[in-house]
Amino acid sequence: MLWIPACAVSEGKRAAWTEADFPPVTRAEALEIGRGYTTLRWLPTERNVRHGRDRRGVLVDTPDVSYQKPGAVPGWWVPGQWNTGMPYQWGGFSSPQEFLEGIAQGRAAGDVYTTEKRRQLEAAVSREAVGVDCSGFVSRCWKLPRAYSTRELASLCDRLPSWNDLRPGDLLNTYNVHCLLFVRWVDPMRTKVRVLESGTLGVWGTVEREHEVGKLISFGYQALRYRKMRD
Repeated sequence: MLWIPACAVSEGKRAAWTEADFPPVTRAEALEIGRGYTTLRWLPTERNVRHGRDRRGVLVDTPDVSYQKPGAVPGWWVPGQWNTGMPYQWGGFSSPQEFLEGIAQGRAAGDVYTTEKRRQLEAAVSREAVGVDCSGFVSRCWKLPRAYSTRELASLCDRLPSWNDLRPGDLLNTYNVHCLLFVRWVDPMRTKVRVLESGTLGVWGTVEREHEVGKLISFGYQALRYRKMRD
């Protein structure tokens, strides 16, 4: 399958897709797809390291161990070693297969988020990188035909009456900021959630981990359910 970055999808093509055309996805399928990202093993080389502008002038910084900028989340993957989990890429929508093919072709392994990239939105997506961002990851888990941004995902969902209604595969979303895929409650008091996500809260990659509910609520996260989600 050809990898198509989010910025390469035309508005006309986007308009051709409607929610009625999307396939349903089960909760088990959504988690299985997500864990295919978090457990992905891959072997990069120095060819996959990129710190500079691509041929279109887009600044690319891969989250490898050499990325150590003051005040920024440091990089983590190591060239010449096996790494686990797909790197975060601003605007990325790579499937695991597309990512591995891109690495073999020498593409940049990921591209970190910056405030300037958020200002430019899709114009800041590099066509020379592979990886997945937070909303691209959720879009893949839900089997959507393209990457839906955190500004768009809520339009495909119903808001849950309470966080207590969360079930596997549901969404925790902050508009134009970040999103998480709910896995399960961690404790009986429901003060922590286990989620699947792709960066950027402390790591530039796809991970399965825990967050405190109180902090997520204070950051403005909303509990949502995709309308094509099935049990």
